[in-house]
Amino acid sequence: MAEVSPKVMIPESFQFQVSSSDIAGQLSLIWELLKAPLIVPLLTLGVYICLAMSLMLFMERVYMGIVIILVKLFWKKPDKRYKWEPMQDDLESGNLNFPVVLVQIPMFNEREVYKLSIGAASNLSWPADRLVIQVLDDSTDPAIKQMVELECQRWASKGINIRYQIRENRTGYKAGALKEGLKRSYVKHCEYVCIFDADFQPEPDYLRRAIPFLIHNPDIALVQGRWRFVNADECLLTRMQEMSLDYHFTVEQEVGSATHAFFGFNGTAGVWRIAAINEAGGWKDRTTVEDMDLAVRASLRGWKFLYLGDLQVKSELPSTFKAFRFQQHRWSCGPANLFRKMVMEIVRNKKVRFWKKVYVIYSFFFVRKIIAHMVTFSFYCVVLPLTILVPEVKVPIWGAVYIPSVITILNSVGTPRSIHLLFYWILFENVMSLHRTKATFIGLLEAGRANEWVVTEKLGNTLQKAAEAKKSNPKAPRKFRFKFTDRLNTLELGFSAFLFLCGCYDFVNGKNCYFVYLWLQTVTFFITGIGYVGTII
Repeated sequence: MAEVSPKVMIPESFQFQVSSSDIAGQLSLIWELLKAPLIVPLLTLGVYICLAMSLMLFMERVYMGIVIILVKLFWKKPDKRYKWEPMQDDLESGNLNFPVVLVQIPMFNEREVYKLSIGAASNLSWPADRLVIQVLDDSTDPAIKQMVELECQRWASKGINIRYQIRENRTGYKAGALKEGLKRSYVKHCEYVCIFDADFQPEPDYLRRAIPFLIHNPDIALVQGRWRFVNADECLLTRMQEMSLDYHFTVEQEVGSATHAFFGFNGTAGVWRIAAINEAGGWKDRTTVEDMDLAVRASLRGWKFLYLGDLQVKSELPSTFKAFRFQQHRWSCGPANLFRKMVMEIVRNKKVRFWKKVYVIYSFFFVRKIIAHMVTFSFYCVVLPLTILVPEVKVPIWGAVYIPSVITILNSVGTPRSIHLLFYWILFENVMSLHRTKATFIGLLEAGRANEWVVTEKLGNTLQKAAEAKKSNPKAPRKFRFKFTDRLNTLELGFSAFLFLCGCYDFVNGKNCYFVYLWLQTVTFFITGIGYVGTII
C-alpha cells in the first residue's frame, strides 16, 4: 500500500498569493502578526531603557548646573584655594628660582600651522636658560619635515633652546612621541612639562600664571588651561563645535576641578609635574585617549588637578565635516575603551575616597562618555520615530519633551552668544550621536577601529586666504577639492529617508505632531549626508 504523506492544513488567510497586487497586503498581514507578540514588547522595553538613560543624564546635568552655580557664587578662586605667588626675578640668584620647564609640541604633517605653535612657545615669558622647547615631528612628508626643522633652526639662531626630534616610526602615535621625548638626556633636569598641539598658541604669560600652582602645591600634578577658538565664526560647523566644547570647559572641567580635583586632561594646553607622570606609569598608547588614560592613572595615585578657566589658549576647530567625524570617533571610542580597561582598577583602588570612585566611574565615564551618546541617538533617532509606526507604544510627554528641553537649556550656558542657534545645535548633535554611539560600541567591544588614529586636519588661515582671494578676484574659476560623490555619507542619508517616512506617517495618522521635529531632523541628516554641514555663516 502506498505511503500517504501527511498534509499540513494552512488556514486560508495564511496562504500567500504570488501576485504583485497582493504583496502589500501580505506584508501588512505579517506586520500585524508580529506586532502584538514581538514588536510592541520590544519597543516598550526600548522606551523604558531610553527613559531611564534620559533620567540619568538629566540628573547629571542638573547636578552639574547646581554645582557650577555654587562654584561661581561661593567657591574661592583658584589662587585663594591653593597657594600661589607670582614668579619674581631675583638679581642675586639670577634665574635659579625659576624651575626648568620642558615644552613639548607634537606634530604630524602640520604644513599650515607649525609656525604658530613654535612661534608662540618661543615667545613664552620665561628665562631662556630655564626653558627647553621640544618639537616632536612625526611627519611623513619630507618637505614638511624640512620646513619644520628650518623653523626650529631659525628660532635657535635667536637664542631659543629648541630641539627638533624625529622618530624612525610612529609607534604609539602621539603618546609614543611624548614618551620618547621624555627619555632624552637633556630632559632629566626638567621638573615640569607643558604640552601644546601644533595649532595651539599660548599667551607669553602662560607659564608665569600656571607654574606657581605647581611650585607651591606639591600635591598638584596638572594645571589645565582653557581652549579658545580662533575660527569659531568660520562656518556653521565650527559654531556647533564651539557650543559643545564651551559647555565642557565652562561646566564639566570646572565642576570636576572644584569638587574632586579631577577631570580629564585635554591633551594640550596643560602643564604636568614630570614626577607625577612617571609615578603614574608614563604615557601609554593602549587607547586613542592617552591624555585621559594618564589623568585617570595619576588621579588614582592621589594626585590633584587644577583647571584655570581664565588661562586661555588659542586653538583651531576642525573646518571640514570629514575631519570632525574622525575626531569625534576618536573622542568617543577612546573613553569607552579606556572605561573597559580601567573600571575594575578604579574599583579596587585603595588610595582615593569612595565618592571620588563613584564620580569617576558613574559621572565621568558612564553617564558622560557612554550614556550621553547612546540615549541621544537611540531615543530621538530610533525609538521615538518607531513609536509613531506602533501607536500601541506610548512615550510620556515628560520624556519626549520636558526632560530634553531642560537638558538642552543647561547645555547652552557655555555659549550664550549662540543661543539663537540652539535648535539647530540640537538637531546637529542628534546627527553626530549616530557616529558617537557607533564609536562607543566599538570602544566597549574593542572592535576593529578601536585604536584607529587619524590626525585632525588643521587648515590655519588657509580658508581665510581663499576667501580674501575670492573677494579680490570674484571671476577666478573655483577649484573643487572634492567630487560630489566624495562628500556623500550614506549612513546619514539612510537615516534621513527613515525619519522622513516616519514623519509622513505621523502627518497622516499621528496625533502628537512629531512630524515637525522629524522633518527638521530629516533635513539635518540630509545636509550632513551630502556633506554641506559646514556652510559659511
